[in-house]
Amino acid sequence: MSLLPFVDEHVVVVDAGVEETWRRLLVRVERSLSTSGGALYARLVRAVPRRSGGVRPLGAGSEFPGFRVARLVPGHELALEGRHRFSTYTLVLRIEERSDGRCRLRAETRAVFPGAAGRVYRALVIGSGGHALAMRRMLAGYRAPGPVTPTAP
Repeated sequence: MSLLPFVDEHVVVVDAGVEETWRRLLVRVERSLSTSGGALYARLVRAVPRRSGGVRPLGAGSEFPGFRVARLVPGHELALEGRHRFSTYTLVLRIEERSDGRCRLRAETRAVFPGAAGRVYRALVIGSGGHALAMRRMLAGYRAPGPVTPTAP
């Protein structure tokens, strides 16, 4: 995974400790990656994996449309990987404890975009700022405390 070229990193300070931030991360990642829109997009770009599956609660091997949990270090790191016809990519979410009782949540994206179609896709997704906007929006949801309830199995 780390062999893929660096795309970007986004960081947010979370008003919660490690345990609460980790709980939120697992619940929100599962919720956001299990949407019908995500499944449709995964089919359109021929993503692997194409549907949700694997172990629950989340662990190595859990799958969502376009993503597979490659590594899970409780309280510290959730690494997702995937591929489709335009790209192979990873998204690594890391939690770092701060001295003030809050956490820093980092989201690092790495990807390769092979061929002419990959270059066009990169321009549309990364070059347009769409990916950065989506990442900032996703991380903003972790900034302040709020109700988070686990989804039913």
